[in-house]
Amino acid sequence: MNIGQASDASGVSAKMIRYYEQIGLIRPMGRTGNNYRVYGDEEVHILRFIKRARNLGFSLEETETLLKLWQDKGRTSASVKEVAEVHIVDLERRIAEMQGMVKTLKHLSHCCSGDDRPNCPILDDLAGVAPAPVRAKKRA
Repeated sequence: MNIGQASDASGVSAKMIRYYEQIGLIRPMGRTGNNYRVYGDEEVHILRFIKRARNLGFSLEETETLLKLWQDKGRTSASVKEVAEVHIVDLERRIAEMQGMVKTLKHLSHCCSGDDRPNCPILDDLAGVAPAPVRAKKRA
């Protein structure tokens, strides 16, 4: 099958297939007489593997490691589990960072009056400007 058909069958765009070939994640495909790449079921299966790994958030380097482990029938499952567990720790760290971002943005959004005035604590925070202190009213 050609690259378009391999793309349709795997769910990986033709542009990404070319990129994966360029960086050596997958081997360059043979070509026909009219210079079209030729893909088979095995290559489509590999592309699906890559797509699934990437959808789970694995980096290209981690995906390459997992692909090599998948293709190595003598590998231990412990080596695969180690890659997954390191990735889990990274995902949990990123989730915590994102939860912190949500908390900060909720606070800033709550502090913003959302009216016609130009004052905006959200923009002030992004600009690194400290909010103006609230002054107590003088008693008469």
